[in-house]
Formats: sequence, C-alpha cells, structure tokens
Amino acid sequence: MHRKERGTPDPFGDDWLTGLQAGGVVFQVLPIFTEEQFVGEAALRRTLEIIGLAREIAARHSDDVAIVECGDDIDRIIQSGRIALLIALEGAEPIGSSLSLLDTAWRLGVRMASLTWNRRTMMADGIGETDTGGRLTSLGVEAVKEMNRLGMVLDISHLSAPGVEHVSQIANRPFVATHSSCRALCDHPRNLTDEQMRAVAASGGFVAMNAFGAFVSTADPTLEDFIDHIEHAASQAGESRVAIGADFVEDLFRMVDPVLGRQLLVSPQDLSAIRDFKAPAHYANLSKRLVMRLGLEQATRIASGNMLDFFRANLP
Repeated sequence: MHRKERGTPDPFGDDWLTGLQAGGVVFQVLPIFTEEQFVGEAALRRTLEIIGLAREIAARHSDDVAIVECGDDIDRIIQSGRIALLIALEGAEPIGSSLSLLDTAWRLGVRMASLTWNRRTMMADGIGETDTGGRLTSLGVEAVKEMNRLGMVLDISHLSAPGVEHVSQIANRPFVATHSSCRALCDHPRNLTDEQMRAVAASGGFVAMNAFGAFVSTADPTLEDFIDHIEHAASQAGESRVAIGADFVEDLFRMVDPVLGRQLLVSPQDLSAIRDFKAPAHYANLSKRLVMRLGLEQATRIASGNMLDFFRANLP
C-alpha cells in the first residue's frame, strides 16, 4: 500500500511475487498491521483500503495467487500451481470496541486475527506492556468468543504473557502463534516459553518459528540457530504442531520506513537478520538444511504440512 500510494502501479508483482515463487512458497499470510499514525478511528479505514488492495492483487495476478476463504480452497489453489493467500489482522485496532466489525471483517475475507500487536488495544495488552500485568479485558473475552463463533483463527504471537494464559483458559477452538520463537533459546519477550508452546499445542494449534535475528540469537544469528528453535519447539509442542513464520522485515524497513511507535522492542537502527535467510527467495537455503538436520519427512511437515493441515481442518 505504501509503495502503491507513491506511484508504483504493481509493487506486489515487482517486489514480492517472484521471490515467493523462487522460494517455493505455497501459502502466505497477509497480515494487516496498523502503523502508529493510523491508531484510532483511522485504523478501520486503512484496513479496508488494504483488504481492497489484497483483492486487487489477487485479481491482477490470478494466474499466480488466490485468496483463501475456506479449507477446501487451499488444495484447489495449490494444486493449480498458485500461492494461497490468507488475510489476517495483526492487532485489533481496526475493530476498536465494535465487535460487530469482526463479523464485517469475516465477510470481507479476514480469516485470522490477533487481539494486539505490542501495544495495548481495547481488548488486551501487547507484549510491550510488561508493567501492567494485563490479561484480556471483558471486551477481549467477548472478542475471543465471537472469533470462536465465526471460525476466525486467534493468533497470540504479540499478546502479553498474562493474556496468553487467559486465552488458554477461555478459548474453545484452537489458537496459534504465527511468528514467535523459543524463549528457552533466546530470552526475548517476543518469544514463547516452553509452557506457552505446550498450551498452544494443547489447544490444537501450531507455533511458527520467527526468523527475525534478535529473536533467534543474541549473537550473530545463523540458519543453524534457527533450526535449533524449530527442534526445541518440536520437543515441547510436538512435531505436528511446529511451522515457520519467518517474519521477514528487512525489505519492509528498507522500502517503507514504517511508523511503529515506542513499542517495537528492537531498535530500527539495530535490525538483525540471518545472513542467508532474509527474504522468501531464501527458503531454498533453509530447505536443504532442514532436510539434513531433520530428515525429509519431518522437514516437509515443518516447512508446510503442519500449517496446511491446520488451516484445512480449522477454516470453514
């Protein structure tokens, strides 16, 4: 959206599609994030614009991608040689206090959402609000119930630790962590504890490992370090409950200079990335090493099988 507004007619085709194809990507979440300047009433307007852009991308590149709305769409899209796209909300700022907007978002194709990014929303505290000890608000509890009713998948990756515990107590459908690595291996607040990973798995969800360097290692992160996180998560959540949510951000910061506010938890001047795993085209580098470390069967489950199985089973 940022680049389109600045005159680039087809930034998805110019910048992202070829990399996704080169990396063998078959399923891509499109997370709609509210930048700091849109927090408040502007969040809903911005989100509607971006959903419209997702639809425009799918129409313009209909030979290469398609948007997933139900479980049966996944195999139909992938078997046709296209990339399946799933629209998600990264933070509930667009919903505000109007839970009816969850139904509206659902009707527009949103199939997954988180209650927070790192900041606070009306529903819960993000992981950046460490001093409050905040669980879900009463509105957040009702939001989880409404998401469960709709079949919208709940993502807890940016939620505060008390919030994750609260979700595990009230959710009656599986919830997931789409881009969080292991706190036991790298003590960063954006990572999950072993107990949290087990709670996600017990719900029937998956934990997807984040490849952002600061979440992988306090030293210079490597692909081997990243696979260490995958192996540790599998030991805690189970081999069928671990996936990859790489959270590639280098191009984002290079092209967009996003306005993130004070709760990024990592200095934008100190971005850390795995040297040979910075963009979708680099998945080939990971695939080779995954097979060497885990064997073909487990590597295939981690790379795509576990996540695809989850969405096949949990989308309408």
